[in-house]
Amino acid sequence: MEAQAQGLLETEPLQGRDEDTVASTDFSSMLSEEEREELKAELVQLEDEITTLRQVLSAKERHLVEIKQKLGMNLMNELKQNFSRSWHDMQTSTAYKKTHETLSHAGQKATAAFSNVGTAISKKFGDMRNSPTFKSFEERVETTVTSLKTKVGGANHGGGSFEEVLSSTAHASAQSSGGGPRRAEEEELQC
Repeated sequence: MEAQAQGLLETEPLQGRDEDTVASTDFSSMLSEEEREELKAELVQLEDEITTLRQVLSAKERHLVEIKQKLGMNLMNELKQNFSRSWHDMQTSTAYKKTHETLSHAGQKATAAFSNVGTAISKKFGDMRNSPTFKSFEERVETTVTSLKTKVGGANHGGGSFEEVLSSTAHASAQSSGGGPRRAEEEELQC
């Protein structure tokens, strides 16, 4: 009997095959009539206690809802509070802090890189504008514009800066394109 009692009092959890063995074993044949009656009484008592606990839990939950309603707390407020609490907990976590620091550092590096690229491009354009090739191109455009002005009949024959030359060329070409069809019509009328 001692070996049997010792086997029943083991504290280790049942493993897969042990559970199957227990489920297929019929313990009712091993129990005496007196033990069987005690277990049935204990079963009834446990079921009653579970029912009572469910009723108490339900009553406490209703009371909780009533108190929240009296305090003006509703589901939306609770969700906001839970979200705020969760957000705060997440922000204070070490993983969030490390990620935030890493992304902040990466953002600073990216900003510096973009700034350097912009500076390099500006410098390249400045260098290009000061290069002999660009100066030569600028002079050619200037002479072309001057010759166009004389052909169109512009009054200003002085060189001027590159920007002035370009704007005057655009103005002159707009006048010449506007005057083109009228001259053709005038020539037709004269014929």
